[in-house]
Amino acid sequence: MKYDHVVVHSPSLPATQLFLLFHAAGDKPAAMAQIGTEFAKAFPRAQVVSIGAPEPDHEWYRASGSEEEQSSVAEALPGVIDAVRQCQQQSGVRAEATALIGFAQGSTMILEAVARHPDLAGRVVAFSGRYAALPQKASTRTTIHLIHGDNDVAIPLTHAVDAQERLTAIGGDVTLDIIDDLPHAVDDRAMHLAIERLQFTVPRRYFDEALGGGRPGDEVIALM
Repeated sequence: MKYDHVVVHSPSLPATQLFLLFHAAGDKPAAMAQIGTEFAKAFPRAQVVSIGAPEPDHEWYRASGSEEEQSSVAEALPGVIDAVRQCQQQSGVRAEATALIGFAQGSTMILEAVARHPDLAGRVVAFSGRYAALPQKASTRTTIHLIHGDNDVAIPLTHAVDAQERLTAIGGDVTLDIIDDLPHAVDDRAMHLAIERLQFTVPRRYFDEALGGGRPGDEVIALM
C-alpha cells in the first residue's frame, strides 16, 4: 500500500465487513486506533485498518479554503481510492460492506472520494468534516452519516448542515447528528451515535432495490 497503515483489528474468521479510518491533518494512523477498537468491539467480524496521510507532514491536502485546496484534494484522491480498493481486495470484503470513517481532513477525503466514486463504499461516517466543494450529484449507493459538534470552531457546524441539505436536495442518502457543546473532537457521544447509525440505520438503497427488484445477495452485506 502507498500509505502507512495500522491494522487495528483482524477477525479470526474471514472478515465480513471492512472499516477504514482516515485521521486529521498532522496525525498518524495510530491516532485513530482507539476509535477503531470501538468499532471492532461493535463489529467483531470486521477488518479494521487505520490509514495514514503522506509523510512528512501527515496531511491529506493543503488546507487553504480556496480553489488551490480543491486542487490539492483532487491530487490526493487517487491514492486514497487505491488504498481503499487494495484493502478490499486483501480482505475479500466488497464495497457494499465497507465503511469509511474519517475525522476532519480524513472526513473531507472520504466524502470527496465517494462523491466521485459512489461504488467505493456502502457507508461513510464523517466526524467533524466537510466537503472541499459541495457535490453536484449524489448516489444512494453510499449512505453518509455526518456527526458534528455545535461548538466546533475549526470546522464549523454550518459545513455539515450545508452538506446534509445539499445531499438531501440532490437525492443522496444522508443523516446528520449534532452534538451539544462538542468542540472539534470525537467523544463518547459521537462514537455511540456512529455505531448506532451503522447498526440500525437501513440504507435507502435497500428500499430502492426492493422496489426495483434488487440483485440477489445484496441483503446479506449490510453494515448493520
